[in-house]
Amino acid sequence: MRKPLVVALTALAIAGAGAAPAVAAPERGDSAAPAIQAVNFAGTVALSNCSGSVVRMPDSEDHDPALVLTNGHCLETGFPGPGQVVVDRASNRSFGLLNSAGTRVGTLRANKIVYGTMTDTDAAIYQLTRTYAQIRSTYGINALTLNDTRPAAGTAISVVSGYWKRIYNCSIDGFAHRLKEGGWTWKDSVRYTSSCNTIGGTSGSPVVDQATGKVVAVNNTGNEDGQSCTVNNPCEVDESGNVTVRQGINYAQQTYQFPACFGIGNKLDLSADGCVLPKP
Repeated sequence: MRKPLVVALTALAIAGAGAAPAVAAPERGDSAAPAIQAVNFAGTVALSNCSGSVVRMPDSEDHDPALVLTNGHCLETGFPGPGQVVVDRASNRSFGLLNSAGTRVGTLRANKIVYGTMTDTDAAIYQLTRTYAQIRSTYGINALTLNDTRPAAGTAISVVSGYWKRIYNCSIDGFAHRLKEGGWTWKDSVRYTSSCNTIGGTSGSPVVDQATGKVVAVNNTGNEDGQSCTVNNPCEVDESGNVTVRQGINYAQQTYQFPACFGIGNKLDLSADGCVLPKP
């Protein structure tokens, strides 16, 4: 799980687990990747310890309260335990909103954590005090749209970090049937090609399909030291239980499952048809 160094050390002192992430290094292009579309920072946000983005569901309306997507392990309440799901919890967390150039143009504020978990996936959704229309009127910035279909291997993607104001370009190398890190297990995780050498602070970054501009995943972790299934060293487990360790390779959690769980007015409905997100 990727966090800035200071935050990671604080988490170690509190939780007694984890390891400090690597220092920043320049991103590298993927020479084998298709031509890169105009992915930029507009709609991304910087959290106190992570990255994120203002997102909308395919059916969201302009007058709906806006949502922010990040990782479950980025919640201000701490890491949700295995099996824990946080729903409808009050929050006044702030987010620094970036424009296309990566300049911070304003501050958005949450009024609640709509959903957060580190079970099956590593994702959190905040509800903001402003609507999409209000954000666009004030800042001229539109939300990113969550794709409601599963991405394919080989898709050219950009991981856009509002925390570091950096964009990593690569492709989806494939998918991990199960990704295990410490006590947590995630399903059907996206594995990047090596060019997306994400670092601490990129947690929660939107993973954008370069062809459509839609969000297909949320960046969350990578194997730093070559250890197997430990914190900051996730391992892949296939359908037969075989374990594979890929040092230096990074991962994200797919987000196509979220639209089915949100209805009119961006209301969370975990009992809706087609909603497969873990429930409390």
